[in-house]
Amino acid sequence: MKVNILKRVFLHKENGQELKLTDPNEGFTVADVQNFFAGTYPVLTNAKVFGPEIKDDEMQYRFESTMGTKG
Repeated sequence: MKVNILKRVFLHKENGQELKLTDPNEGFTVADVQNFFAGTYPVLTNAKVFGPEIKDDEMQYRFESTMGTKG
């Protein structure tokens, strides 16, 4: 039996393009990673996290912005 440890990948869509953000620290929780990247992508401050989804030998987490239009 072989055990593979899947790496975590965080997906974020900005300006119509999906960005693949690498895991900054394996010891971080998903919320820690979200806070880490919020400095670069402020929209992540209010984003919801979906996942993990196992795809292509990766654990993929998706950050989706909850910002919408007013009115």
